[in-house]
Amino acid sequence: MDIHTPCSACFSINHKPALARQSLSSRNIRFKTKSQLQTPVSVNGGVQSPSIQTHKVTVHDRQRGVVHEFFVPEDQYILHTAEDQNINLPFACRHGCCTSCAVRVKSGQLRQPEALGISAELKSKGYALLCVGFPSSDLEVETQDEDEVYWLQFGRYFARGPIERDDYALELAMGDE
Repeated sequence: MDIHTPCSACFSINHKPALARQSLSSRNIRFKTKSQLQTPVSVNGGVQSPSIQTHKVTVHDRQRGVVHEFFVPEDQYILHTAEDQNINLPFACRHGCCTSCAVRVKSGQLRQPEALGISAELKSKGYALLCVGFPSSDLEVETQDEDEVYWLQFGRYFARGPIERDDYALELAMGDE
């Protein structure tokens, strides 16, 4: 039997006296947490923090033939804000590691310090990832073909000729013998 002991920080945060746990659970209280970086967003004239600047983002979704226009505070990810406003944009990992949400900047600027899925070279050519992009100005972008961006990012590393299929390794991976 393995015994898992939480670290002291986790224990102090999660450990509550039994009476407090019971009284909270018996009242069915739900707690909603929000990142410290994010501000509330309301599209139709709602209240918003006056200290956080908001920018208009226009996304030309080439795959779906649709243009989306919405407002994003400087401290929120573009993809997350779009989703909060029921706007569907392409994505996969949501962590800046793939090329599914890749766009090409037509005008404006954005910050993307966590965009690991595209190189500095591609960033300098105007490519960006919406899942980890923060608008710095009004912004107009165009979605890209994921395979095309992936090839630009990784193709030179994998384009060294055909890959030989290893049936034995495939059988091991699948559990067939």
